[in-house]
Amino acid sequence: MKRFILLAIAATISTTAIAAPETYVLDSKHSMPRFSYNHLGYSTQLSSFDKATGKVVIDRVAKTGSADVSIDTTSVNTGFALFNEHIQSEDFLNTAKFPTATFVSNKMNFEGDKPTSIDGTLTIKGISKPVTLTITSFMCMPHPALKKDACGANATVVVKRTDFNMGKNVPNVGDEVTITLPVEAIKQ
Repeated sequence: MKRFILLAIAATISTTAIAAPETYVLDSKHSMPRFSYNHLGYSTQLSSFDKATGKVVIDRVAKTGSADVSIDTTSVNTGFALFNEHIQSEDFLNTAKFPTATFVSNKMNFEGDKPTSIDGTLTIKGISKPVTLTITSFMCMPHPALKKDACGANATVVVKRTDFNMGKNVPNVGDEVTITLPVEAIKQ
């Protein structure tokens, strides 16, 4: 009996020690980046992007991970077609010249067995800046409908529009923009 227990423990330890990174691909239907900003002091405006793609690689045993996310800036959704065009103009996203924004990271930070933040580079309008996204929720489990493992997370960061050459109407319209990335990803 002792031998069986020792073998079971050894098998568990060796399986844990050789755990490999797992790759998850974003579920575009459930990964819709959002952004919010102060509008003239009256209210906080909330808009989203309808198209995002990417992948996340995570090794929860080694406590490492990476992310590569692309946002189709032409899919901006303010709720009004005319304002969508305004946000896509040269003064803001300039989607004619820069149709994508990206976040790329090779450093995921853990507290215990869960990631709490991810350091990377955010590129908007061809301008790249280092940022740290704070992960406010994280969970992995079998997806009940797809019958595959899946992970989900919410991550946020606050950036300044002026850092990305989008400073029109500052300070009347807030310079600080909160970007929220709700992500659901399916294991490959």
